[in-house]
Amino acid sequence: MVKNHSDQSRMVKRKKKRKLRKRVYLILIPLLIIGIGAGYLWSLYIKADSVISKSYEDDDRGKSDLREAMVDPDVDNISILIIGVDESNHRANEGNSRSDTLILATLNKDDKSVKLVSIPRDSYVDIPDRGMDKINHAHFFGGPQLTIKTVENLMDIPVDYYVKVNFHAFVEVVEAIGGITVDVPYEFWESNSEDKKNSIHLLPGEQLLNGEEALAFARTRKLDNDIERGKRQMEAVKAVIKKSISVGSVLKLGDVIEAVGTNMTTTMTFDEMKSLVSYGLNGGGLDIESMTLEGEDYQPANIYYYKLDDVKLAETKMILQSHLELENTEVVDNTIETVDGTY
Repeated sequence: MVKNHSDQSRMVKRKKKRKLRKRVYLILIPLLIIGIGAGYLWSLYIKADSVISKSYEDDDRGKSDLREAMVDPDVDNISILIIGVDESNHRANEGNSRSDTLILATLNKDDKSVKLVSIPRDSYVDIPDRGMDKINHAHFFGGPQLTIKTVENLMDIPVDYYVKVNFHAFVEVVEAIGGITVDVPYEFWESNSEDKKNSIHLLPGEQLLNGEEALAFARTRKLDNDIERGKRQMEAVKAVIKKSISVGSVLKLGDVIEAVGTNMTTTMTFDEMKSLVSYGLNGGGLDIESMTLEGEDYQPANIYYYKLDDVKLAETKMILQSHLELENTEVVDNTIETVDGTY
């Protein structure tokens, strides 16, 4: 049967409509996805602004005494002191705790690189107005302010900002990003964040750890020492940073923000923290180098201290100063060299 002209016209119109619908879908679906993504990112932005603003602490310190002017993280190399404390309700020690973890981070804006230096908690150092003592006592005697002065005195590096977090922040962040993969060096039993003895049991080998397990991995030193403990902490911190900025963790960032914000105080404003996003957008991946201050056991009057190696300490200072571009020095193949060629 031969189709008349009107039938053919209707068929042509239907085909045109179908093609138009396909085109509309091809345009609308990506726009919808982009819209949802933009909405999610905007909600993250609002949440981060709110949470971090509540965590902000104006310490009236202004710039470091080792700086000539205030720094701007948008354009300057900066340093951040990460202070980990074991403060909790069950310990009733808020405000008078010792620091359990000290990590000095330097960030180079041009290289988009980060250097992390772990300072052992029992390091025997000069605490301003207190004399020689374990560095973790600085927080007990004078909180973040005295801790900053002590670190600046030790490292000859300006501390531009500090971030103080408790163990619960670490546990909750690791949980929020779905755990971290690390290499557990040996079998051990450890207490959890609530001090329940031997509640965490880990076997050796590379494995995915949940929040409490990751904390035990970072805290334990039963079978080795503070140096190895510091290395594990650095490994855990790097694992958290890299997984947090990975594509697979984007939908978990809201939980990460909440976990950190409710367990953190910092002298960085939200706008200043935003400037750090560029480090994670580096096309070659985030460049993180970790170091630990070397030394030896020291026990005068049967009190344990960790005595830092002066030569290694001087080398680490120079590396950080060069990274911050504070001094006219260069570090080539781990050899510290001044611009005139002497070393």
